[in-house]
Amino acid sequence: CIRIAEDACKQLQDKGISVELIDAQTLLPFDTEGIIGLSLRKTNRLVVLDEDLPGGASAFMLREILEIQKGYQYLDATPRTITAAEHRPPYGSDGDYFSKPNAEDIFEQIYGLMQESQPNKFTANFAWK
Repeated sequence: CIRIAEDACKQLQDKGISVELIDAQTLLPFDTEGIIGLSLRKTNRLVVLDEDLPGGASAFMLREILEIQKGYQYLDATPRTITAAEHRPPYGSDGDYFSKPNAEDIFEQIYGLMQESQPNKFTANFAWK
């Protein structure tokens, strides 16, 4: 999902939203240097992106960040997860767009997160790209 996330981050930047994108790459070991915790102290927001189903790797990552790294104490908003849809994925690769997270999903979730804290700056009437 990293290339999809990078595309969404570029679009968010155009709307005045800066995102710290961290590619965890492995679950075991997970963030041994505490990079995510350091980012959380600066941003006070957390979005976990995973191409697996809800409750899969994203649940593990949330547990590690919120409980083990004690990241909950730095949050100013509810953490969000962006995951694949809860259904069997299609066989063709063109179906990935509908079953796995896409750039628009990421943009909408992060834009919505920013809109909660700054509704006058990030209005409900936004345009993707």
